[in-house]
Amino acid sequence: MDFDLTREQEMIRKEVRHFAEKEIAPVALELDEKEAFSSELTRKMGEIGLFGMFASEAYDGQQMDYLSYIIAVEEIARVDGSQAATIAAGNSLGIGPIYYFGTEEQKRKYLPALCRGEGLWGFGLTEPTAGSDAGGSKTTAVRDGNDWILNGSKIFITNAACEMSMGVTVQAVTGTRDGGRPEYTCFLVEQGTPGFKAVQMHQKMMWRASDTAELYFDDVRIPTANVLGNIGDGFHQMLQTLDGGRLSIGAMGLGGAQGAYEATAWNLEMGCPNCSRELAYLRAAS
Repeated sequence: MDFDLTREQEMIRKEVRHFAEKEIAPVALELDEKEAFSSELTRKMGEIGLFGMFASEAYDGQQMDYLSYIIAVEEIARVDGSQAATIAAGNSLGIGPIYYFGTEEQKRKYLPALCRGEGLWGFGLTEPTAGSDAGGSKTTAVRDGNDWILNGSKIFITNAACEMSMGVTVQAVTGTRDGGRPEYTCFLVEQGTPGFKAVQMHQKMMWRASDTAELYFDDVRIPTANVLGNIGDGFHQMLQTLDGGRLSIGAMGLGGAQGAYEATAWNLEMGCPNCSRELAYLRAAS
């Protein structure tokens, strides 16, 4: 098996690294200290094709292989975890569910702007009492004619409360299956829908310059056209989405470690007296 990167993948790594060092590095510390999400920087990342990397060109995606996307996330994380979180969540968790499970009408409606980096979409799974447990959601959706009435809340949802946020995919309990097990369904909830409120979260320990939100649903009326896939498929949709998302999170860890190693090595070369032990540890760990 050949583990070498292709010529195209090496080029992607080079170009994304150059962008990260030129555009992100000079502002990363300031954004982190201010806990400020940057729409300007996010749009720049969209302009160079960092959103919709694995999506079809039919929806203004880049139609690249998944490894190329992972390489891009790694290179952004090498410089700044916050911007990498925006990219990883924007692709794997925002674009992914609509691209893989949405109807053609839903794809045409939402994906082009998301793939161009003109808007962002959240992934509403985590709840205050459910963590990332896809089978622990308490948010409910009840059928009312041709609509669904959504009630509940979500927490720690990335890309869901900034000026670029277009909406969020929400998992909700829509009934019970045989044996009394909950039935879960996913809905596409647009920003500005009456009863839907997204509130930015601050004082995070990390990724402070990424947009993180608490979501509240108070009798939010969702049309049947905004059901994602089939009724009752929500649990499997969320699990499949998380499987792909874990790859980008792994890339963020690798990129962050690479950046830390390089920063430590540079400080050592500059005569930092406290870096010898850290550098030795990083070399052993790598």
